[in-house]
Amino acid sequence: MSINASLTCPCQINPTDAATTLLSYKNCCQDYHDNIDKTDGIKADSAERLMRSRYSAFVLIKPDYIVKTTFPAQQTLLDIESISSWAKETDWAGLEIVKHTPKLGKRRAQVEFKAFYNTEHGLQAHHELSAFVKITDKSANQKNERWYFLDPTVDMTVSQKQPCICGSGEKFKRCCGVYLV
Repeated sequence: MSINASLTCPCQINPTDAATTLLSYKNCCQDYHDNIDKTDGIKADSAERLMRSRYSAFVLIKPDYIVKTTFPAQQTLLDIESISSWAKETDWAGLEIVKHTPKLGKRRAQVEFKAFYNTEHGLQAHHELSAFVKITDKSANQKNERWYFLDPTVDMTVSQKQPCICGSGEKFKRCCGVYLV
């Protein structure tokens, strides 16, 4: 689905708050969506920013972006067709960020949000508290950090005693494992 870049970005629409200044798609989420495959491309600087860009990707039916911004160990376990189908079948109505906890730990954050959608019974909300982790790509010459969504619905085969998959150096059970229970 393409969008007129001058239209209001989907993540800016909140049916419970009539904000006066709304960003256009071009000035909000478009660069994130267009540059996801570029190593030096624009990256979300916070878990909230990533949450907003992921919501917009659902609205605009960009399942590749959803997959690539999910925790790397979970990406191959996602069903891109199901993501695409669900995004197409949903009549999205807006997003409300309830609370952003940017420093849950050195590499972790949480975003509580409501994603609104229309049904035959009126406006409904999917209310969720999502976990995010920042991973540093140590193979890159420069500090290459990126936020990822931790999907609690995707099972991973990870030993609780192995080093954490986010690269923190801690045991998995004491790091990201806490958020995947």
